Amino acid sequence: MFDVLVYLYENYWRPDACPDHKQLSRKLSAAGFERDEIQEALRWLDGLAESAEAAVASQQPGSHRVYTDAERELLGDESIGFIRFLESAGVLPPAMREMVVDRATAIGTGPMSLDDVKVIVLMVFWSLGEEPDALILDELFVDPEDRVIN
Repeated sequence: MFDVLVYLYENYWRPDACPDHKQLSRKLSAAGFERDEIQEALRWLDGLAESAEAAVASQQPGSHRVYTDAERELLGDESIGFIRFLESAGVLPPAMREMVVDRATAIGTGPMSLDDVKVIVLMVFWSLGEEPDALILDELFVDPEDRVIN
């Protein structure tokens, strides 16, 4: 499913640029994705759209998040640390953080890899029509071992 999400991010600049589900399914199938993977991704995207609507309606700056045991088990310490890093950098406000947690919970298999959580973060930005700045994109795409220190 994550491959489908990355494909959508790379090929459609915003969710409203995507064709309807039927046409999108055909395009994804033609691109080589399996039917089950496509359907799972489309259901997940529908939930993302609902989560985005709810987040925009209930934005509350400055909230503090306490993760439940189930969320900690699902996300893992590394992913929670990454989410906190994005929050402390001021690029992931509480409403977007809740969208990330909601969409991770929707997948429900854990512990999730940090790379999968990064794709979820990227898709949250995408769903809101926001482009993360270059430093955040670097955090989302570049492996720490591949970074060059000047």
